[in-house]
Amino acid sequence: MAKKAKKRKYSRSSGKDVGSEMRRYKRGTARSGRGGKGGKVKSRKQAIAIGLSKARKKGKKVPKKKARS
Repeated sequence: MAKKAKKRKYSRSSGKDVGSEMRRYKRGTARSGRGGKGGKVKSRKQAIAIGLSKARKKGKKVPKKKARS
């Protein structure tokens, strides 16, 4: 029986956006907030979220943000 192709949740290019944001975080130049006017990004999770948010704004394939309750 042939394996069924798995559909991607995230596009490859969105992964690149997250990767570049992680590089900024590791260097210590990643900033939070609109236009980078906030404080320094302190956690990996925060850096990943910023990268996904930027990919979403560019119109790349990224799942919708979960609504806060």
